[in-house]
Amino acid sequence: PLDNEEETAAAKCPQLCLGELLSISDLECSLCIRMFFEPVTTPCGHTFCKECLERCLDHRPNCPLCKQSLREYLKAGRYSPTVLLQDIMLATFPAQLAERRELHRAEMAELSNLTKNIPIFVCTMSFPGIPCPLHVFEPRYRLMIRRCQETGTRRFGMCIYENGKSFADYGCMLEIRQIELLADGRSLVDTIGRRRFRVLSRGHRDGYHTADIEYLEDRKVAGEELQELQCLHESTYRLAQRFCEHGDLSSRHVLMQHGPLPEKEEDIQASADGPTWCWWLISILPLDPSYQLNLFSCTSLRARLMQLQRILAALLQQPP
Repeated sequence: PLDNEEETAAAKCPQLCLGELLSISDLECSLCIRMFFEPVTTPCGHTFCKECLERCLDHRPNCPLCKQSLREYLKAGRYSPTVLLQDIMLATFPAQLAERRELHRAEMAELSNLTKNIPIFVCTMSFPGIPCPLHVFEPRYRLMIRRCQETGTRRFGMCIYENGKSFADYGCMLEIRQIELLADGRSLVDTIGRRRFRVLSRGHRDGYHTADIEYLEDRKVAGEELQELQCLHESTYRLAQRFCEHGDLSSRHVLMQHGPLPEKEEDIQASADGPTWCWWLISILPLDPSYQLNLFSCTSLRARLMQLQRILAALLQQPP
């Protein structure tokens, strides 16, 4: 029986010894000073939380501790977890590890909200249903795009810069369709416009802008008003077709870049943002961004179509 007891004690010993040899501070990331979360180890032998290391590599491709070049590591684009360290943490400090995971889950939940503190990319005009390709190279936007991927929302707001404000009062939610990561950490991001929104308040998070928003919705009409709207829609679409057929050479170049005029939709009030072809037209017409923003923020499809009619009529009257 004694032999058995000794064996049991010996079996327990490694875990007990490990717990006595290690303290929580031995399992802390030197960048966030918290317990490691998804630890990864660099070729030079230093260990960090995966997210902490990625944020450092957004700025420069070197180890944050010894400054050794990590270009090749960055180029591989894969960070394998340090499994042994994860096992040690689970064996020695299970409660603290569970707490750390819960903290990360809460942070992800906060970042997933699509009306409060949504990330804002301040760059260009974008429109519902219209593709918006982006080249992402600034560290703050590299972090922002990565978070949109990690939370699973794959969405962020796009606004243009406006004098006297950090960005305009209106913008468009973009959805990430595809990301092509380049070897140096930059990326080509293929996005498409989703919903229009109005900015209620502005904020910041880790270097990029954020906003609390409300979504815009076109006013619905019925009866005679709807019939009149459908006639206006038909005639404006015919003008748009004429413009696309007879437009000047620069608009031909635009058509190559943006694709053809989208088809008419069956129900012109089906979408909160109205027919996609209107946004396609607004995105290709030679309009000042402030005027585009004016059309963008308008929640009357009738008013938008009338403005487009006026613009198209003026452009079609110009001599080629």
